[in-house]
Amino acid sequence: MSVGRLLAVDWGERRIGLALSDETQTLAQPLTTLTRRAGKRFPMARLLEEVTRHAVVGIIVGLPLTESGAEGDAAHAARGLADAIKRRVGDIVAVNLWDERMTTARVLAAVREMGGSTRGRKEDVDAMAAALLLQHYLDARRGTAL
Repeated sequence: MSVGRLLAVDWGERRIGLALSDETQTLAQPLTTLTRRAGKRFPMARLLEEVTRHAVVGIIVGLPLTESGAEGDAAHAARGLADAIKRRVGDIVAVNLWDERMTTARVLAAVREMGGSTRGRKEDVDAMAAALLLQHYLDARRGTAL
């Protein structure tokens, strides 16, 4: 991927967390959460607005594998989303999948460990999970992953 910001997408049935890297692709930070109304399509127009607004050069879509590494319904849905994004951004923005096992659970545990509460903050948790996903991706590419 070329130099510039990466956008992570933490797919969910109702909420989609987004995170953004800095231009050097070193640090990830939560961006926002998109909400999909029941029975409605993925909010692609809102995602594409964020891609344009932040001059994104690559998109990382979280692949929610099971604990054993298998692909279930959620992983198949994430693959479908990645394909839909690829069709919309064409060759301009690279789209990759990345294992996102347990990102939301890790964020919830970290918030509790710091004495915080997630009550009424589901959108924040989803954006933080996207940031964790993106940071893992960035660290792995640099060879600094734990």
